[in-house]
Amino acid sequence: MHTTFIPVRWSDFDRYGHLHNAYYVEIAQEARLQFAQREFGTHGHEIPAVFVRHLDIDYLRPLLPDTEQIQVSTQVVEIGTTSFTTRQELRDREGRVCAVVECVQVAVDVATSRPREIEPHELKVLTSVGTHNADDSVSPDFSQEPLDDDE
Repeated sequence: MHTTFIPVRWSDFDRYGHLHNAYYVEIAQEARLQFAQREFGTHGHEIPAVFVRHLDIDYLRPLLPDTEQIQVSTQVVEIGTTSFTTRQELRDREGRVCAVVECVQVAVDVATSRPREIEPHELKVLTSVGTHNADDSVSPDFSQEPLDDDE
């Protein structure tokens, strides 16, 4: 599992005083890039070209301005022939999971923009950050006030 901290700016928060929903996507993307740089770079490999095929976000609780940096844990949870899925947990300053992001990424041939098989050295790196049981999901905390509908 790869863990990083992504700083937030005051402009990332909306008029309701919590992180705007679009920034969750940017934060998860930044953390995936850091994940790829560290995991592939430490093994002496270039970061493979991938396209995001599917992105799913469960917003469990709001991220409030008292969180100056968001802790993001990234883990590979599934690996296929041409694609892999990461699961990311975004946590506030108290360590509470505020959102879970699952992202399916497809390995591509840059010259053709077509899917390609994940190469053995890429598989080795992706496997090293481990897969886990997909049933180990985080349950939402419904004790928090719900987000406003027009967000």
